[in-house]
Amino acid sequence: MSSLSLLLSGTILPWLLGLLLVLAVVALLVSMKLWRDTKRSPYFFMRQQAAKRMQSYLTVFAVLTLLAGGIGVYGWRSPADTTIRMALITRAKPATAEIQEMMEQPSIAEREAAEAETVTRGGGIANVLLNADSLSTLAPELPAAYDQIEPKVELKTTTDLGTVVLSSTVTKEYKAVNPANIFGEGFFTLYATFDYKDMADGMVWSWIWRQDGQVIDGGNELWAYGDDGPGYIYLSPEEGFGEGTYTLEIWVNDQLMGQASATMNDAAAAAGN
Repeated sequence: MSSLSLLLSGTILPWLLGLLLVLAVVALLVSMKLWRDTKRSPYFFMRQQAAKRMQSYLTVFAVLTLLAGGIGVYGWRSPADTTIRMALITRAKPATAEIQEMMEQPSIAEREAAEAETVTRGGGIANVLLNADSLSTLAPELPAAYDQIEPKVELKTTTDLGTVVLSSTVTKEYKAVNPANIFGEGFFTLYATFDYKDMADGMVWSWIWRQDGQVIDGGNELWAYGDDGPGYIYLSPEEGFGEGTYTLEIWVNDQLMGQASATMNDAAAAAGN
């Protein structure tokens, strides 16, 4: 720890702080531009997309600012005294062979920690994929919390949302950029894009996000976006995406009309699976 503090307080700290502050300023400028776009865009989804991106960049700005402050305080504090001091005990008897053997054996806590680490390393990806398979076999149900509105228009037999595609980036036309179903863990926005047709204002739609089967986010409202066109839904957890399977369900008039799942796992994403 002391060597890290000395390293940060040397030549690296000014460059690191400068980089963080530059990135924070860039994030703030982009947020201001997106704020302007939310006021000027004539389309609902474009305004919503700009507002969401503005929120993301403001979050990045706040995180970078706090990180720069923390690194500055840590780097310029006085290093702790880590000098090893030993006392020489005179007339001490050498330990017996039994005592030396007991001292060399790992403690119970160390053995349990090693076993837990082995299980985690050996079964991380397999457990995620196994959970994904088991979740996919379950018939989803619309939670009561997101079924609070009565539809004013009946569902048409030709109503369709198309294929729900997941990606971390979308174009201005709501087209997915590099769609995938495996992503790394961390902080980003997960977009679900789709092309709807034969919808009608007054229908009720709900969107449900689940993590490993547990509901973590969603919404329920009357549809007010016209009969046809592109649309999207997004998820950006404040705590970031952790390891596991994230699933989106889109319901229209209590009918499941679209569904997509993605696995969040750094090792799987790095392997390109």
